[in-house]
Amino acid sequence: MNGDAARGVLDLFHGARLTPTQRRIAHSLVEHAAKAAYLSAAEVAELAGVSQPSVTRFAMALGYEGYPALRRRLRELTGDASETGGATAAEGNAMQLAVRAETEHLARLHDQLARLDDVQRAAELLINSRPLPVLGLRAAAPLAGYFGYFASKVHPDVRVLDSGGTPLLDRIDQARAAGAGALLAVVLPRYPRESLEAIAEAKRAGYAVVAITDSAVSPVAERADVVLPAAVGTQLVFDLHTGPMAMAMVLLQAMCDAAPEPVQQRLEEFEATAARRHIFMA
Repeated sequence: MNGDAARGVLDLFHGARLTPTQRRIAHSLVEHAAKAAYLSAAEVAELAGVSQPSVTRFAMALGYEGYPALRRRLRELTGDASETGGATAAEGNAMQLAVRAETEHLARLHDQLARLDDVQRAAELLINSRPLPVLGLRAAAPLAGYFGYFASKVHPDVRVLDSGGTPLLDRIDQARAAGAGALLAVVLPRYPRESLEAIAEAKRAGYAVVAITDSAVSPVAERADVVLPAAVGTQLVFDLHTGPMAMAMVLLQAMCDAAPEPVQQRLEEFEATAARRHIFMA
């Protein structure tokens, strides 16, 4: 699916108050829009793992008379993509198809970044938070650590929260007491309950929450102040996180752009320290 079609499908859900089951359906439609646009309500229900009446109620919640009317709209949004993509969709082995799907996800992200309002708003919140907590549990933990490693080069106090349990909420409270005003949450499928509970607690504590997640209709979307969606690859046994990683680095670049002078000073200080300590070989 091309970028314009992806944005069009996402636009169908903007402003809608969806139940968790309905968000599940919406997520399936975003991820499989070209295919879902030609399926029956029963087939969409099977794809999303919900009941057929849930699909009908979902369509009505969006203002359509039923699923057939919603399907017609999906065909309008995705018809060109399904027609032009069908000739090559079956070419290559399973590994090649998985990588090709990632290139399509990145193409969608490329188109999405034509509008930088959300990225810039998120960057302003995060670069000005002292300290800056970065939450990422389970599958998201490596990405939270990756972001935190580089963010610490330009931010004086980055705190990666990559383990759960009761100490997690304590660390969120401690960061808030130390002056933190914003929290970055990386929440990826299968959406750990503990991540969502931690975000809810952060909101109660007064944090602004920026979320990197796989879809604008993921469970974290309604809890975050700014949502930065980037699709994950689902064609292998375990998900590919190319898109979310790219989004994380785009966000970090925007943070650098939001405060160029202090960022440059910190980078120069780091390089001087690295040279003095002979940290790197080159």
